[in-house]
Amino acid sequence: MRIHSVNVGRPVEAEWAGKMGRTAIDKRVVTHRVEVLANGLAGDERADKEHHGSLDHAVYSYAREDYDWWEGELGRELRDGRFGENLTTSGLDVNGALIGERWRVGSAVLEVSGPRVPCVVFRNWMDEPGWVKRFTEAGRPGAYLRVVELGELGVGDEVELVSRPEAGVTVGDWFRARHGDRDALGRILAVPGHDDEWDRMAERVLGDQAG
Repeated sequence: MRIHSVNVGRPVEAEWAGKMGRTAIDKRVVTHRVEVLANGLAGDERADKEHHGSLDHAVYSYAREDYDWWEGELGRELRDGRFGENLTTSGLDVNGALIGERWRVGSAVLEVSGPRVPCVVFRNWMDEPGWVKRFTEAGRPGAYLRVVELGELGVGDEVELVSRPEAGVTVGDWFRARHGDRDALGRILAVPGHDDEWDRMAERVLGDQAG
């Protein structure tokens, strides 16, 4: 499990970038080692800080293996950073990671905080018919990470699993359940001590079956 590439970007003006007209989704590979700050990687910025500026969204990771799958689906090459991720991983099941598990990457420690949710900027950036629906149905969202310990990282660094909840919710199940998948929601409800928010969601999604 390693870092295949490190990608950063700065906001640029773009007519297709929603109401703000600015986006930093175009992440580009850097080869030098990068400092990990509390709010993300040095040299990386966000245009929409209201929706992407929280500490839970400090770093976004996506698996190279999922890119390879998408290349087959879309019939075109997808470079690292194309989905706007900061870390492109190799040999790591990002969507199977548990919310709350921690990775040591280089000298930094990162904690999985949730899946990426596709938005209009992502849709316009990809310029693929029905992109949000296709991305959602594929269930390969990648994971957001919060920074637990500052440090630095670079291409080729090992991703070491530092800790993992004994029972928990995977990134993929979180994503699918949020989009109404009853099976995924059922798996979450079976996790001891799950957040009450999921019970409220079950009432909406499952109705009487939740009981």
